[in-house]
Amino acid sequence: MNKWVLSLSLAAGIAALAGCSGDGGDAVAKTNAGDVTKDELYEAMKSKVGEQSLQQLVFEKVLSKDYEVSDKELDAKMEELKEQLGPQFDMALMQSGFKDEDEFRESLKVSLLQEKAAVKDVEVTEDEVKEYYENKQKDITVRHILLDDEKTAKEVKKKLEDGGDFAKLAKEYSVDTAANEQGGDLGTISIDDPQMDATFKEAAFKLKKDEISDPVETQFGWHIIQVTDIKEKEKQEEFDKVKDEIEHELKVSKLDPEMMQNALKRELEEADISVKDSDLKAAFDPILEEPEDASEEQIEEEK
Repeated sequence: MNKWVLSLSLAAGIAALAGCSGDGGDAVAKTNAGDVTKDELYEAMKSKVGEQSLQQLVFEKVLSKDYEVSDKELDAKMEELKEQLGPQFDMALMQSGFKDEDEFRESLKVSLLQEKAAVKDVEVTEDEVKEYYENKQKDITVRHILLDDEKTAKEVKKKLEDGGDFAKLAKEYSVDTAANEQGGDLGTISIDDPQMDATFKEAAFKLKKDEISDPVETQFGWHIIQVTDIKEKEKQEEFDKVKDEIEHELKVSKLDPEMMQNALKRELEEADISVKDSDLKAAFDPILEEPEDASEEQIEEEK
């Protein structure tokens, strides 16, 4: 799933722990050996998923104060995820502990709220928005050679410039074992393909047909990219009519986990959270507290 989707297994605990509120003396199960009260259930569930569930419940309350996710947006994102996962969608929900789509939908809403909080920190120029709009009008077929380091990438690029065969060099050098058997072919991609690295897409969509890129660094390594085909799509609405939508989509494409985390931290700090349950006091420390710098003594020991 996309980078903005929260951990399914952790989010699944929200409804469970939330259901344990109310009069602690009430029995949630009765047996001839004794009753199980809401307090007992709360304590048991708190020890297993308490911190994660509290985090998600607070996230939704805090983020919903200033941001809104409509049913239409949720429906669209649900359909996008179903399309991405295909027949594995139901299995993914089941393995993550969700009893049904409605329960998953609630956790998905928190993810989209967090995305909206993070997007306001992203700045894009009108030229960037126009370029993104133009790139949405086409699909490109690409192949690549993936290398572990820049030095090797430059060596392979020189071989290509000297007339080397792209497919043969991919099989010889590429560390992408899945693609190199097909000569590095990655198939056809679109600029809004959520499965592709943003830096890779940005570089690939700047290329003309048959053009080969200089080495491009992404989180996976160093790529040499070639566009082998460009197919124009049916023209969408005029730029001025969809500008705001395109701008938002572009901003979302630029988000990374660190930006999402920073936005969440900012919102939580402004909410001035106070946890009353002593067992859950540290639930938000991983988000709100800056990691301490290692002391000189610790650094020397590690050496």
